[in-house]
Amino acid sequence: MATTRKLKLFNDPIYGFISIPNNRLFNLISHPYFQRIRRISQMGMSYLVFPGAHHTRFHHALGSMHLMQQAIQVLRYKNVEITDKEADGLLFAILLHDIGHGPFSHAMEHSLVEGISHEELSLLFMQHLNEEFSGELSCAIEIFKGTYPKKFLNQLVSSQLDMDRLDYLKRDSFYTGVAEGNINAERLITMLNVVDGSLVIEEKGIYSVEKFLMARRFMYWQVYLHKTGIAAEQLLIRVLRRARELHSGGEELSGSDPLLYFLLNRVKREGFNREVLERFSSLDDVDVLSALKAWQNHPDFVLAELSRMILNRNLLKVKVKNKQVSDEKLEGMRTGLAKDFGIGEHEAAYFIFTGTIENRAYNHEKENINILMGNSRTIDVARASDHLNLDALSKTVTKHYICYPKKSVS
Repeated sequence: MATTRKLKLFNDPIYGFISIPNNRLFNLISHPYFQRIRRISQMGMSYLVFPGAHHTRFHHALGSMHLMQQAIQVLRYKNVEITDKEADGLLFAILLHDIGHGPFSHAMEHSLVEGISHEELSLLFMQHLNEEFSGELSCAIEIFKGTYPKKFLNQLVSSQLDMDRLDYLKRDSFYTGVAEGNINAERLITMLNVVDGSLVIEEKGIYSVEKFLMARRFMYWQVYLHKTGIAAEQLLIRVLRRARELHSGGEELSGSDPLLYFLLNRVKREGFNREVLERFSSLDDVDVLSALKAWQNHPDFVLAELSRMILNRNLLKVKVKNKQVSDEKLEGMRTGLAKDFGIGEHEAAYFIFTGTIENRAYNHEKENINILMGNSRTIDVARASDHLNLDALSKTVTKHYICYPKKSVS
């Protein structure tokens, strides 16, 4: 493939100038696979709640790479061995960690493809890119998969205190204007160290870890699990479900070739060959938004109304409860809506539905955030902290929601 000797600086509103340290990384960023994520929203439909949240996966990937450069520098300064090959592997891996996201990121993760996560798709992209880049991504793939001998390298890419989380909390806080999510990523990185092959935070950084975990909790309740954002994303999921249902019934729908391919074909993990991956690499937010604009005038009431609701931000009403809504109440509401608008109860279920949301800021059962104490012992942050709330942050909080139309449907 064509290469360039030009090195690039990106001007980022969070960190200032982000440098691309070598030609290989610049050529990877220039690849069409990577350029696609300029057209993938970082926060799904959250811009309908927070007008500034129009940043993309491209912004996030570059920001994560910038933080990884800082982490490598800090750890090398502390005599942690990271070879040039491993450093490149870390930068490749963090750049590509989200490349497998589909349109609107998490909002549609299992709507267009089934049984395969964005992490698995990211790995498929990395493997195909590795062929094009003559094996230069082999170390990055091992690090990404967690099979590389040095465990801490994988932890920098994927753990409860990785460069991914440090960037998205700080970035999403900035673009939404939710100040509670603003963390001191630089302070946390300065406190990184490695003990017995695992990543730790030095004792002086314990309060920064506490702030990080609290910020994560606040951002989930205030932003990522905001009830209006949930309603919008659920509407988007149901638009695609209705479109697929109409297609399977013989109805022809307008749309881009990549979108129609995934509507017509239920692609699962085992069917994701090179051809399918190429089709997926042409799919982004633009395909979905252009389809919504066309479908808002479709003769099918459900498809048209759901599309208009999203485009015009005339969303469903949402109530969040501590208990699930009973099946009897749900069926009664659907029956009433079906009668009022002359549709069947199957169609009414597209407008009245329930769901569950969960928030767990710290999972000490998965992989601990360990604190390196002054006596050289490492202990879990929840035990090391004098902040009683950290134990509470380790518990899963579950809430239930119900979505239903406002007084009238246009």
